[in-house]
Amino acid sequence: MNEIWAVVHAERAALIRDLETLPTERWATPSLCPGWDVHDVVAHLVDDAKTTRLGFLLRLAAARFDFDRYNTAGIARERTDEPQLTLASFRATSHRTTSAPVPKATRLVEVFVHGEDIRRPLGLSRDYPVAHVATALRYQLSTGVALGGGKERAHGLRLMATDASIGAGEGPEVRGTALALLLAMSGRPIGSDELTGPGAPALTRNGGLHHG
Repeated sequence: MNEIWAVVHAERAALIRDLETLPTERWATPSLCPGWDVHDVVAHLVDDAKTTRLGFLLRLAAARFDFDRYNTAGIARERTDEPQLTLASFRATSHRTTSAPVPKATRLVEVFVHGEDIRRPLGLSRDYPVAHVATALRYQLSTGVALGGGKERAHGLRLMATDASIGAGEGPEVRGTALALLLAMSGRPIGSDELTGPGAPALTRNGGLHHG
C-alpha cells in the first residue's frame, strides 16, 4: 500500500512540474475527457486528492449516486479563476493519502490515465513506471465499466502487453504497451499505431469514453 502511495505522489509531483510553466491560455486545451479541458482535469485531481471515505459517500448521495454529477460538482468546487491557483491547490494536496472507499489500484489508474488526459493534448510525454502501469491495467481488465473499469471493452479479445507480463482474455489478439492498453481499456482515444493485431479495431471501437 505504501508503495502505491509513493508512486501516486511521484506522479502528482511530475504532473505539477509539467504544468508549472504552462501558459494560461493552454489550460483551456481540451483534454482526452470529453467536455473537460486541462484545467478541469487538474481541478478533478485536486478534488480526488482531498476525498475521504465519508466525504465521498456524503457527496455521492448528494449527487443522487450519479458519478458524472459527482465529478462535475467536484470540479466546480476546486476550479479557480486562475489556473496557477488551482495548481497551487494540487501542490498543497499532492502528498495526501486519503481516498474514496475503493481498491487502491484505482489510485494508479487515476494518476496514469489523467496524466495522459492532460499530457497528450499538450504534446507532453512521460515514461511511467511500467510495473505499476501493469497493475493499473490488470485492475481495469478485471473491473466492469460501471465501476470505472473496462472489462466489457476487452470481451472476446486477447490483450498482450509488449512491455509487461500481461496476457488476458481469449479471442483476436491486441498487442500494445501496457500504457496504450490501459488507455484503451479506460475508454481513451489512442494513436492508430499504438495497438496492433486483428483485435485492435474492435478494442478501439468498444472504447466509449468515460469520465473519472
